[in-house]
Amino acid sequence: MMNDYIQAIQNYLKDHGFEQLAPEAVLFDMDGVLFDSMRLHNESWQATAAAYNLEMLPDEPYTLEGCTSTLMINTLMERTHQRQATPEELETIYTEKRRRFNALPRPQRMPGAAEMLEKVGRDGLQRVVVTGSGQRSLLERLQTAFPNVFRADLIVSSKDYTQGKPAPDPYLCGLKRTSLRPNQALVVENAPLGVEAAVKAGIFTIAVNTGPLPDEALRERGADLLFPSMQALATHWEEIRAAIAACAPTK
Repeated sequence: MMNDYIQAIQNYLKDHGFEQLAPEAVLFDMDGVLFDSMRLHNESWQATAAAYNLEMLPDEPYTLEGCTSTLMINTLMERTHQRQATPEELETIYTEKRRRFNALPRPQRMPGAAEMLEKVGRDGLQRVVVTGSGQRSLLERLQTAFPNVFRADLIVSSKDYTQGKPAPDPYLCGLKRTSLRPNQALVVENAPLGVEAAVKAGIFTIAVNTGPLPDEALRERGADLLFPSMQALATHWEEIRAAIAACAPTK
């Protein structure tokens, strides 16, 4: 396992032209990483699509997770009506989706997330959230579920950038907030579009497959490492840190 981590780091350094991986921050996606919320997003999107007679594929909210609501709705409109949504439709449909999501039980913390955050903080790394969500309910819940973990200025939401995932902008915004270069951070993501965004930003990307999609959906977007859960990542965190140290250039 250790050799696999070392090989992944060496491949990353070669592909991106960095001398070393020296993380000072970990950038976490929120839905499906910190919260077990994706099944609730799936349920509310599916119900909303049905209410507006829009054709949505069974796992589409997982496939398009992290994109803006505009892209999600336009994907459905183009498939169903061969056109993009009007501004009024975008507002109406997303308001309904948000209403349905907020009516569902509150999402619980993802198993292993608190342990992972504690280990990252113990190692002296900054903890940053980079999410495609702009819903106040979830952003506020960060402070309730993980008290005193995230600084307000290190929470990047959809209100902070124009181009959402898979564009690199959300993660570039996260780097800007920390004044770090790409090789000075790690990303933890569960979504194909999120993995693609982080890779485009040049950041070492750890995928956690907490949803129904096959592992290949994350690997093909460029994930450097892949774990089956946040708990598995937390369990192997010390080995990853040791592999990073082993790849540091000798003085």
